[in-house]
Parts: sequence; C-alpha cells; structure tokens
Amino acid sequence: MTTSEILKKVRRIEIKTKGLSNHIFAGEYHSTFKGRGMSFCEVREYTPGDDVKFIDWNVTARFSTPFVKVFEEERELILMLLVDISNSSLFGSHKQTKRDLITELGAVLSFSATTNNDKVGVIFFSDRVEKYIPPKKGKGHILRIIRELIALEPNSRDTNVGVALEFLNNVLKKRSITFLLSDFVSKPYDQALQLAARKHDLVGIHVYDKTDKELPAAGLVQVVDSETGATVWVDTDDRTVRMRYGAAFSEKHKYCTQVFRRSGASLLHVRTDEDYVKVLQGYFKSR
Repeated sequence: MTTSEILKKVRRIEIKTKGLSNHIFAGEYHSTFKGRGMSFCEVREYTPGDDVKFIDWNVTARFSTPFVKVFEEERELILMLLVDISNSSLFGSHKQTKRDLITELGAVLSFSATTNNDKVGVIFFSDRVEKYIPPKKGKGHILRIIRELIALEPNSRDTNVGVALEFLNNVLKKRSITFLLSDFVSKPYDQALQLAARKHDLVGIHVYDKTDKELPAAGLVQVVDSETGATVWVDTDDRTVRMRYGAAFSEKHKYCTQVFRRSGASLLHVRTDEDYVKVLQGYFKSR
C-alpha cells in the first residue's frame, strides 16, 4: 500500500469512526469509564457527618480545630489498545478482514477516549510485541495510531496473546482501561490475563469471521494456514471434516470465554459481517 493510499484510508476511517464516537459513543464511554480513582483536592473545616478517617491531623493541630481532606474524582484516564496484527487477522470471507474490523474498533475507541480528554496508547503484537506507542493525547496522536492500525506489518506470522499482556503488566504501572483486540487463536494466556485483569479494567474483543467457525461445503479446496504458511487440500464436502473444523473453533472459543470469566474481565464477540456498533453499545449500556 502506497503512502497516498494509506493517507486516503486513514481519512476514510477518521470520518467514519470519529462520527460514531461523537454521536454515539462519547457519552456512553464517559459514563462507563468515568474516573475510577480519587485524588487529593483541598482541606476544609470539619462539619458534623464527615468521615473521621479523612481528618488531616497536621492541619488540625496547627489551627486547633478539626480539618478534613477533600478528594475529587480523577478524570484523566488512560486507554490502552492491545492489537493483534498477526497473519490470522488478515483473513476475511466477507466485506472486510478481521484486521479491517480491528482497525475500525481501535479507531472508534481512540476517538471516544480523546473526546473524553483521555490518553491513548497501543501495543501491537503477533507472537512478540511489534510496536509500542505510549499513552498520549491529541488528534495528531490518534491519527498516527490509525495509520499504524492500517499499515503496520508484523515481523512474525504467529499469535501470542500472553506476550502482549505480560508487556502491558510490565510497562504500564498506572491502572488503565484496556481493550484487547484479537481472534484469540493462540493459547494459553490465562495467567497473564488474570494478572492484567487485576491491574487494569480489561475488556477483550474477540474478532472472528463466519468461516472461522463454520467451513462451507465447497468441494476440494486448497487451504493455506496464514500463520504457519502450510498448504493442504481439504475436502469441504466431507461432513466429518467440517465437524472437526467447527469443533476446533468451539474449543478455542470455550477456552477464551472461561479464562476471561475466571479473571473477572469482560469479553465481547464481534463477527466481520456484523454491526460492531450494536455490540459496543450493548456493552456500554450493560456496565
């Protein structure tokens, strides 16, 4: 993809996703992820009914009358995107690939965060961390993120969700809102997920294609594994082959659902031919 093509695509995605974030998600994002922490603001004289545990004893001793500390909600948050750019994300049997869908989801979440005056950072990963963009504010920063979502090429084909989560746990000390965007074809990642979910407000978005789940009966088909590069011929008319294919997807889906549930993190499922707007709206409203 040329620089000109990338810039045109960035502009198209900006127009679409910024519009969605302004008119649909900004208010819901704000109400869902309002400041979770409290920071010291000032002291004032004690009034009956104040919690005695907030008495500032130093100020109280100085003025010989009780004073209490006043706290306010920390409004500035950090949104972290963990973005799977391994080769399996390049697959799509309908109007868009999984990577296209991940790009739009990442863009709309970024614009929603920046409308809320939050910082946004990204960890791009395959079976290694491919690129880290530290959290920052500003439209220029968001456009850079969208450009990387579109154009960044991984150095490895494979997927390792655990590597991305471990990097997040090590690099980011402050609590963040973290969206993990992946097709979750790799495992295990349960230990890293549990640790990340304790430190951060973690939401997984499982992006998949209809054909990931169900193999259509289309005769003898040559299939290439996007991550290993292996090529095999598959008789898709064979019912047993299709059942095994579906069972493999179901097993990964079950594992993903279970580890997210055990960790206490949220998990959404979005198919490439479905409307992700409804999925995100449903999540925001259920919080």
